[in-house]
Amino acid sequence: MSQKESNPDRFVGLDVHKHYLIAAAVGADRNEVMSPSRVPLTRLDSWVRRTLTPQDAVVLEMTTNAFQLYDDLSPYVHSVTVVHPPHVALITRAQVKTDKIAARTLAKLHAVGLLPSIWIPSLEVRDHRALVAQRTKMVRLSTQAKNRLHAVLHRHHLLPPAGKLFEPDMHVWWLELEISALEQARVRCDLDTLIFAQGQMAHLEEAMAALAAQDERVVLLLQLPGVGLITALTLLAAIGDMSRFPTAKHLVGYSGLGASVHDSGLTRRTGRITKAGRRDIRAAMVEAAHTAVRTHPHWQAELDRLEPRLGKNKAIVAIARKLLVAVWHILTKDSPDRFADPERVARKLLKHAYCLGRAHRPQGQTAPQYVRQQLDRLGLGAELTAVSLSKTRRIALPPSQLGAEGH
Repeated sequence: MSQKESNPDRFVGLDVHKHYLIAAAVGADRNEVMSPSRVPLTRLDSWVRRTLTPQDAVVLEMTTNAFQLYDDLSPYVHSVTVVHPPHVALITRAQVKTDKIAARTLAKLHAVGLLPSIWIPSLEVRDHRALVAQRTKMVRLSTQAKNRLHAVLHRHHLLPPAGKLFEPDMHVWWLELEISALEQARVRCDLDTLIFAQGQMAHLEEAMAALAAQDERVVLLLQLPGVGLITALTLLAAIGDMSRFPTAKHLVGYSGLGASVHDSGLTRRTGRITKAGRRDIRAAMVEAAHTAVRTHPHWQAELDRLEPRLGKNKAIVAIARKLLVAVWHILTKDSPDRFADPERVARKLLKHAYCLGRAHRPQGQTAPQYVRQQLDRLGLGAELTAVSLSKTRRIALPPSQLGAEGH
């Protein structure tokens, strides 16, 4: 039996802070075998080599650098467990809490097996999540700048000209507003912030397009109404390895889109969604649901069915949950969406192909070739000969290979 398969001899709790951690350890009998000690993170490597052994089971709460610590510690110890802080809080309700007490508590709870580990994403998934998060921050920065500029117009009762207010050719108009010099300085700063944020978003979206070209799951998600490249990558980054969700219900629970339940005796009540999960999945699916009910007949009908009973907001959340269930089935079974409209999917794939650019399409395919290949992969649109991009523009598609493969 390898050391990884054997039972650990010592359980080490780490209370991690920005510049240091507090370490304490107990044996299998929960008696303290290592007094709490303070370890500067700059000396972590030497401390690990000197103090920890392959018989140590280490536990720490999720923090900003928890995954890096997991990587640093794993080669030297029996196991590293990263736990969700609220799970620890549910078990411990101490009136007095210090760093030393926290480290001891983690070690003792781990020794009796009360601390379930969170899923540890791979380095690839972490980089993917960081890329999506960085773009989200730039979108937020851009939105804040736009809101401040709108506030200037509202404050001075100014009527803007027709057109897009924040296009580069409108900056001169903003800078010529008859407002005080100090307020004009703030307007200039907000315009600069907007230019910066939009430039950063362009760089990040270029990187995301390159990432999407390498991930075949993106095309599977593009079948769903309301799901574009950014939403697809957001979902894939947040979900990571879909195989860790044995059912769609598990994925819904992970997202926090499941309804809360109170079941006691003969009383059973369901309430609002739990929101105990990844906020980015919830936001992405609610946004997709808003688009789906406007653009897709099936989801429009679902809204019409649910809205009289639930109200519009709750109906949208219910549809977001149904879309997430569809995400699970599509990614788990590598299959088309049962409500997919081939022409709508083809149109989205064509726009996606243009977004990727020829350099990122397989074997330098043209956009129509890429669309046909992906439609054939999904088993959709064998009868389609062209895709409408507008009322006056249709793009011809190569013939489908689905019929040829059937002969």
